[in-house]
Amino acid sequence: MALPTVEVVSEQLAAVSGATEVTPDAPIRHIPGVDSLDLMEWLYNFQNEHPDIPADESLFADLDDSTTMRDVYAKLVDLAPQPAEA
Repeated sequence: MALPTVEVVSEQLAAVSGATEVTPDAPIRHIPGVDSLDLMEWLYNFQNEHPDIPADESLFADLDDSTTMRDVYAKLVDLAPQPAEA
């Protein structure tokens, strides 16, 4: 299954948290309505939808005041299996 876009994963976090808006470049810790439980629920849902991507809590290990969903997404891209070359 293909990795969703950064906009889609941001929308998924908004849906889980109930936040009015989660944009890819907004610092996660400064998004009203998003807390650590929301991040874990989003991660659980992501893991269920994408079992081929070994994402875990380490995605948020270095979460600071500047970490965005775009930063998290970059980690997901690194974890995603690469297509075999012909």
